[in-house]
Amino acid sequence: MIYEEAAEQLKYSTRPHELFLINLIFNHILIFVAALSIARSYPLLVVSVPGISISIMAYILWRANRSLHADSWYVMCHWQVTARYCRFFIAILGGLILLSFIGWLFHKYMGARDIAIYAFIGGFVLLPTMVSVLLLILMESDSLHLARQGKLPKWVVARYPAMSA
Repeated sequence: MIYEEAAEQLKYSTRPHELFLINLIFNHILIFVAALSIARSYPLLVVSVPGISISIMAYILWRANRSLHADSWYVMCHWQVTARYCRFFIAILGGLILLSFIGWLFHKYMGARDIAIYAFIGGFVLLPTMVSVLLLILMESDSLHLARQGKLPKWVVARYPAMSA
């Protein structure tokens, strides 16, 4: 459904999507690859990637909660879309940390070989995480496109119908 919104509201509705896309594309892909390439010289640069990501995602979740009371219905709905994807990404990163820790435990206490742990972490941890990042980029890009056109996903309208009339 297309909603007739003022140009200013359309502009404000794109901000959460742009912010999350910056986190995914710029931070998790570009900065992370650059940090890995110079990790021997500057090891703390790799730690900056999760720091930046946590900051951006914390802001998105805080702002989405604030938007329930502070923004117009249309802008609030787009903050909720981004917050939902952000929570999904947090769950994926939590799984990455948990499975990596399990791999470390297997290596440390069960004597698993290095190559087996690398295969485990690469196949069951890093690959699904990279696929999830790519899917989130596609989903957020689509949400950004919808925001610019004055549209909303059906699940948001169903979840927040109070002011949609």
